[in-house]
Order: sequence, then structure tokens, then C-alpha cells
Amino acid sequence: MSFFEAHDPEFSTYVLGNAPVKQLATGFDWVEGPVWFGDANCLLFSDIPNNRIMRWTPDEGISIYREPSNYSNGHTRDLQGRLISCEHGTRRVTRTEHDGSITVIADSYEGKKLNSPNDVVVKSDGSIWFSDPHYGIMTNYEGYKASQELPCNVYRVSPDDLSITVVVTDMDCPNGLAFSPDESLLYVADTAAMFKEDAERHIRKYKVDNDITKDGQIFHTISPGASDGFRLDTDGNIWSSAADGVHCINPMGKLLGKILVPELVSNVCFGGRAKHQLFITATTSIYTITLNRQGAQYP
Repeated sequence: MSFFEAHDPEFSTYVLGNAPVKQLATGFDWVEGPVWFGDANCLLFSDIPNNRIMRWTPDEGISIYREPSNYSNGHTRDLQGRLISCEHGTRRVTRTEHDGSITVIADSYEGKKLNSPNDVVVKSDGSIWFSDPHYGIMTNYEGYKASQELPCNVYRVSPDDLSITVVVTDMDCPNGLAFSPDESLLYVADTAAMFKEDAERHIRKYKVDNDITKDGQIFHTISPGASDGFRLDTDGNIWSSAADGVHCINPMGKLLGKILVPELVSNVCFGGRAKHQLFITATTSIYTITLNRQGAQYP
């Protein structure tokens, strides 16, 4: 069985022919938001409809990290190693302190409730950037059905005073996001195509200058499916979710190849001993594969 589909000869140098796609656990409803904790040798991820955050370790397998989780979706770590989470149920972004207490990072903008924060990244200056589409308030499946009060934007939270600014406003439903390794570019996925037949399924890129995004343009259009979540390796290649697996896209926007996964992929993250393992959340299961690449040094 082949786990790969090459679209460019370069892709063969990124994957290892004897390293399979391995299913680590299954039986969930819709998994999302993987984040690696190297100091604890564990992966955390969301099982959104079941309102819980799960933990996987190589030695102990699956356990529950937090239940209820306020229908958490995307996660990352900040510069101090704390868990940053997007919660659909409470329409907020939170930080789990080292003592286990919860700090609210953002829950409103200009007096209006956020929609349902979806994915989140932390920049090297400590600022927190998150997407806020309306998926979590459209139905009761991944949160609580509610009225939308704000457009679907991307926001930045200042590391100094937690003030919030809008940084991306020209998308239907911004979803996954990540910085280039040098943080000069912000990539954001627009997944409105999941609900609009005529909408484009693309990743946009923005130049970042003094924490202001500009010159947004279409970087790559995913097919089949849509880019829900992604991460970058140290050379700036994007590893993105898609309907048939994980797509590897070079910094010029060219599809290099695919890792084929038997379920619809939602998101990915790098982890493992040398950040050379790609962890994949895909509908009801989590998978992993060892690559000949290393993830960019996100917290």
C-alpha cells in the first residue's frame, strides 16, 4: 500500500518510504486542534462534539485531559509553554496556567461577543492570533446555536495588555492559520466553501509589517476538500489538511505531494523527539507519520 502521491520529484526527499501512516487511536466523533507537548511527551487534541480534550502518549495511549472542555477546537502553546485554546461553547480564547487555572484571553470585540474562535497561533513576541468563523454557533453539534454578532475575522491579542485588534477582514470564514518561519507572512485558510458551493477553497497569504497584515492574495487552492488547518516546516513548506489526506505545498504555492489518509483530515501539528513526526487529526481518528522534515519552531 502506498501512503504517498508525489506531484513533484522533490516530495520524495521529504517522506520516508518505510515510514507508514499509523492510526494511533479511533472512535471519536470529530477530532481537531492537535498540539504537541514535548516536555510531557504527549499530544493534546479536541473531540469537539463530545466536549472534551483528549491526551495521547506513546506509553499510555489515550486518556481524557479535560471534560467538559467548553467544546474546544484549536490549540497551541504560548512562549511559557501554557496551553492556549479556542472554545466554541463559551465563544472565547483561554489560557491554561501552570497551576491549572483558566485565564480568559479574549471573549468579545468592541462590546460584542466573538463568534466561535477556531484556530490559534502565537508569534515570537508573545502575541496571540486567532480566527473567529461562525461554525461553532451555527448548530448545537460543536457548541451552542446562537446569533452572530461580529463578522468572521482574524484577531491579534497584544502580549502586553491583552488588547484586541482586527488583522484580517476580507474572508468569508477564516479558519486555520500559521506564520512563515521568519514571521514575515501570515497564512490563513478560508473554509467557507464547506457551506457555499460557489466559494473558493483557498489559503491566502498576507505580508506582516509591525503586526499589520497587508497585500492579501490567494496562495493556493486545495482540492479535493478545503484547507481546514495546517502547519509549516522549517523551509516554509505548508502541510495542510485536505479531503484525501495532507497536502505538502512549497513556499511558491506549488503542490509537491500528498500523504494519503483514509479519513477527512481536519488539522495537523509537528511533534515527537525532533519535531519530525506529523500528527494528524482526521474525523474519527488520530494518525501519525515520521517525515524527513522538521516543523517550524512554534511554541
